[in-house]
Amino acid sequence: MKIAVLGGDGFVGWPTSLHLSDAGHEIHILDNLSRRWIDTELGVQSLTPMDSIQERARIWHAETGRRIHFHLIDLAKDYELLKGWLSKNRPDAIIHFAEQRAAPYSMKSDRHKNYTVSNNVNATHNLLNALVELDLDAHLVHLGTMGVYGYSTVGAAIPEGYLPVGIETADGRTVSQEILYPSNPGSIYHMTKCLDQQLFQFYAKNDGLRITDLHQGIVWGTHTEQTRRHMQLINRFDYDGDYGTVLNRFLIQAAIGYPLTVHGTGGQTRAFIHIQDSVRCIEIALSNPPARSSRVEIFNQMTETHRVRDLAEMISKMTGSRIAWLPNPRKEAPENELVVRNEKFLGLGLEPTTLGEGLLGEIVDVAKKYAYRVDRSRVPAVSAWTRDIAAKVEHDPEGVRLKSVS
Repeated sequence: MKIAVLGGDGFVGWPTSLHLSDAGHEIHILDNLSRRWIDTELGVQSLTPMDSIQERARIWHAETGRRIHFHLIDLAKDYELLKGWLSKNRPDAIIHFAEQRAAPYSMKSDRHKNYTVSNNVNATHNLLNALVELDLDAHLVHLGTMGVYGYSTVGAAIPEGYLPVGIETADGRTVSQEILYPSNPGSIYHMTKCLDQQLFQFYAKNDGLRITDLHQGIVWGTHTEQTRRHMQLINRFDYDGDYGTVLNRFLIQAAIGYPLTVHGTGGQTRAFIHIQDSVRCIEIALSNPPARSSRVEIFNQMTETHRVRDLAEMISKMTGSRIAWLPNPRKEAPENELVVRNEKFLGLGLEPTTLGEGLLGEIVDVAKKYAYRVDRSRVPAVSAWTRDIAAKVEHDPEGVRLKSVS
């Protein structure tokens, strides 16, 4: 297939592009390289050194003989350029990663909130609008988030996208209906993913677009089979308080002798998936498109759930690191359960990679190798969800003795 990977220079986009190219597909990356500009804005860099996207593609071609094509397009701003590219190339499938993906970054300030909404929602709508205008029947696979469901405790497993409900009619009867599972975003970033859901529902219903929405858990790990082939193909590894995911952050903290920072009680339960499984799930979704004019296909793209404090204790036992218990900069319940249905991917052949000391050790080894690139002052999570929370938290330079101030 000819596949357009929107946001293919990013954390999941790059290994996905390699994986699909390795499988024999013609890959075109469309990206505005905004994640690299955000590194410059934040004054922090990926733990792993990254070459330009052009150099990465050159190395991949040298190693495999396969080409990955790069096109510099801002999907949120360059609608005509995007439509022109789609008209000329008419890909068979489109994978949409082209959104600002960090909840803490989306909550840093009013400017960051505006940017996240403008970038994410406009990129998604521009794409859908162009597909309709061009009558392009490409299968759209979107990387969403488990965060659209929220993290409240309801005492039941979260279904894959749709919830059967009973509705009482005016004459007292109860009729059955299946609705989109009620969204409950916990940040501006998560809110944009909820808006994506509604856009997909409309365009699938109104225009018959074929759409698969992947509600993904937190991604952990560094390598896939393809990124191991050459040192310059390595994936990015974020450790800072805005973009570093919780498990990867614990592992880099352990590698550099920094306390494992657990915010609040650590009772937040999250869904996780290894990066190798993430790219495999995307390949499975591509191979199982919905029929035209059918409803949006929704998969829960996760393999296991863990409480944050349990992860910290596991890493502490493995590495000897101490745990620092800090105030939570997020506005969320201190404890939650998270039971998630994920039978669709399992039924289509996914064999999950679960947390194990071998893979965790691999990440620690990567972290130790590049520890000289760490700016310790950027490790703490300092973006607060509200002004009240920000006013109650004081941060010291090392970031491990945060305390509430009255």
